Amino acid sequence: MSSQQPTPPVQGSAHTRRELLLAMTGLASTVVIAAFDSTIVSTTLPRVAQALDGMGLYAWVGTGYFLASAVAILIFGRLGDLFGRKSLMLASIAIISVGAGLAALSQTMSQLIAFRVLQGIGNGMMTATAFAAPADLFPDPKRRVRWMAMLSASFAVASGVGPVLGGAVTQALGWRAAFLVTPITGIIALYLLKRHFPDIRPEHDARQRTIDWAGAALLTLAVGAPLAGLELLVAGAGGIPVGWAIALLLAGFASALLLIPVERRAATPIFPLHILRPRQSQLLNLAGMLTGAVMFILIFYIPLLLQDVLGYSPTHAGLLMTPMVACMPLGSIVNGRAFPRLAAPQRLMMVGSALLAAGCGMAIAFSASSPTWWVLLALSLAGFGLGFLLPNFTLFMQMQSPRQDVGVASALIQTTRALGSAVGTALVGMAIAHGSISVGLRISLVVCVALCGAVAWLASKIQMKNT
Repeated sequence: MSSQQPTPPVQGSAHTRRELLLAMTGLASTVVIAAFDSTIVSTTLPRVAQALDGMGLYAWVGTGYFLASAVAILIFGRLGDLFGRKSLMLASIAIISVGAGLAALSQTMSQLIAFRVLQGIGNGMMTATAFAAPADLFPDPKRRVRWMAMLSASFAVASGVGPVLGGAVTQALGWRAAFLVTPITGIIALYLLKRHFPDIRPEHDARQRTIDWAGAALLTLAVGAPLAGLELLVAGAGGIPVGWAIALLLAGFASALLLIPVERRAATPIFPLHILRPRQSQLLNLAGMLTGAVMFILIFYIPLLLQDVLGYSPTHAGLLMTPMVACMPLGSIVNGRAFPRLAAPQRLMMVGSALLAAGCGMAIAFSASSPTWWVLLALSLAGFGLGFLLPNFTLFMQMQSPRQDVGVASALIQTTRALGSAVGTALVGMAIAHGSISVGLRISLVVCVALCGAVAWLASKIQMKNT
């Protein structure tokens, strides 16, 4: 583990165990919102696409959401480092809730995509701040990893409830009602977070609080333009010339090149370049990107396979998806217990990669004659493996980053995961558009197994010492 710079003083820190527990309860409530926002529509979306006659834009709903989230995460991660995270978390709940309400009123698939993009911005803001906030409360990584299991458990349980709840509400009240679950939950989360989470604000001088607007604009283009261009290329866009897609790709590449000198000169860069300088950081972010692709290919497209190919109802498909997300906290808890005892904790990521690969491999064989236990076992293994991977990506990035950059470091790994999610869902959408759901998904699952092997190899190269 690299040595960390002195921790800047903070205001409003909680000290007693009761205060810490209440603070984490408020934080966990925001994570529940993030989970509902990203998963509750997974079993609802096939019905929505049929109702709005927009199956051709199916992939855009997920890609647009992940694109907006990826753009927002890094920017708000840095703003959290500069101005504190509580106000940003409160704002993110409001944005997600408003977006969900508007999505429920959508009359066309294009409107739904636009409102999901708004929710993606809120989700990016929430992800950037919620998963960095434990570092404010628990400077010691060995102590932090156990408390982070509480966040992982909250996220996973809510993710497990989300598809089931979405499917049940859709069948009982229609797909529009499913979007209203998030705003209702948001009211509870707003209360818990505002009341119990301390307003911890790093002490910076006026120069350090300057917002790097030029860097933020270039970062937005560097992240967002290539993803939009990729989606136009692989999924098609209703007659939009291919030249527009190529122009977006080039704009993203040019923005990334311009971002480097701008951030080097900025007094407080929106994206400190030294975060990516260590080899450990590079390996972690590459592994995180591949894992994000695998995770959301499973979450986003397995329900489509279960419903449109295997003939399950939305509720039944949601129930079958539950083991995947329900096993995430189990893996996270085991990971949290094992982490302090291992001198080389990166080995836990190799275990997670193997379990995730096994789950994807079993999913390749899904068919109408597959017994229920086979589906449940495959998705359980995938979820258990993710429980060993997701918390460690964030924790390792925090461990090898200076305390004053912990927010942007946490946001970076979340961004690369979101990038992987966007690219993965876009490519699978292309495979389905040029073939069939069954063939496209089986090819994608074979690729997922290979990606899990790559993650295991990258994890073997990461050298994190648990000191």
